[in-house]
Amino acid sequence: MNAETADLLFDVVRRLEQSIVARDCPAIVAIEGARKLVLSDYDYLRDRETAVAFESRAAAKGREIGADRWVLAVPQVWFFEPPSTVSVRAVSNHPLREGEQEAITWMSFDRDDGVDYGRVAYARRPSGEPIFEEPEIFEVGIRPRAEAPGYTLLQASLRDGEPTPGGVGS
Repeated sequence: MNAETADLLFDVVRRLEQSIVARDCPAIVAIEGARKLVLSDYDYLRDRETAVAFESRAAAKGREIGADRWVLAVPQVWFFEPPSTVSVRAVSNHPLREGEQEAITWMSFDRDDGVDYGRVAYARRPSGEPIFEEPEIFEVGIRPRAEAPGYTLLQASLRDGEPTPGGVGS
């Protein structure tokens, strides 16, 4: 991950951490191109259609500003299943079940540097105050499914980088 994308990641994570402390759980995407845009959606985790709609709007905004990079971060609950399966679900006010952990799931895209995935795990004190770890970048090969946060935005970004029939990028 290059320095510009890392800076964008830390900005998005900081914003989402502040929201989580305030007991909000939006998805947040920051997009950099001719200028920087930060978009959020509080209904993102409601259902797949809502998430796709938000990511599609973000992709359209990215095209408008000639996006070079973006970072999308979403609060989720991770569940680790042996031997090496991870499932996720939307955050809720219900207590965590055995084997679950709250985390910010993130994906970054940079036209020159590629795609990175990671998370920021966090735990809560008895008072409910979240304590965040540092952002973790996954070093293993990841193949996100269509349901993964950022998948729709990534597909749109990859399409935007393809040459058009006339040979000019869209």
